[in-house]
Amino acid sequence: MGTSIYPLTQEAAAEASQNKLLYITHSRYENDWPSQPHIHPFAELFYVKDGCGSFLIEEEEYSIEKDDFVIVNAGISHTEVSSASMPLEYVTIGIEGLSFSFEGNKDYIIFSCKNEQKDLFFYMSAMLNEMEEKNRDCEVVCQNLLEVLIIKLIRRTNFAFEVAPTVQINKECVKIKRYIEANYTQDITLDFLAELSHLNKYYMVHAFTLHYGCSPIRYLCQTRIKASKELLANTNYSITEVAHYSGFSSQSYFAQCFLKSCGQTASAYRKSRKKGDAL
Repeated sequence: MGTSIYPLTQEAAAEASQNKLLYITHSRYENDWPSQPHIHPFAELFYVKDGCGSFLIEEEEYSIEKDDFVIVNAGISHTEVSSASMPLEYVTIGIEGLSFSFEGNKDYIIFSCKNEQKDLFFYMSAMLNEMEEKNRDCEVVCQNLLEVLIIKLIRRTNFAFEVAPTVQINKECVKIKRYIEANYTQDITLDFLAELSHLNKYYMVHAFTLHYGCSPIRYLCQTRIKASKELLANTNYSITEVAHYSGFSSQSYFAQCFLKSCGQTASAYRKSRKKGDAL
């Protein structure tokens, strides 16, 4: 009996573990397409299943049609516009943990995969079917299919790109953090922060939490609590005034947040600080 052994290298296994499948979606234009430029803190892969239209990337417009494949790196503004007579239908994959380095230092690429349609679309449709049918261990299966899909893309010979690590701190997350620190007394909502950063609200929260360990609203609350502690210790403002000047919408909400964060009431904190100063 002949046996052939093909061991995996540690480098290959480590590289595979860096790529995390975030989602896979199936979309079809039905006269309600938002078509607003947006960015994500992760890479996206698009396969045009049917129809035609255009893809706007960094203010450049490109025609797309059936069997076109689009790859967009994290932090790149983009959107899709469908033809009304031939509605776009496509499958999208979001991938965290990698970015693509394309020829010409571009952060995106659009190419026809008609020759590889059965190959590339097989993996994307297989992932979609797994998630739709919610089979046992479907997420594990999809993650493994993603790794194969990436390798299939790398094997293409008519253009060059390689997988590289994603930048850990997204500039939009830094922008949000700085805005909160400078404007915590203002009325700040997730919708506003999403509009400020041009990020989808859900993925904005995901990216901020990934980078800073808490959600934007939680960070806003922490910033306001920090400011309120300074006012309690160094001013004679009433508790109501401290709540207002710290950005809280009401004294009751401030009291709830302060107790949860500090383990004591605002009045007790003030007394402890005054007592400490007297000693």
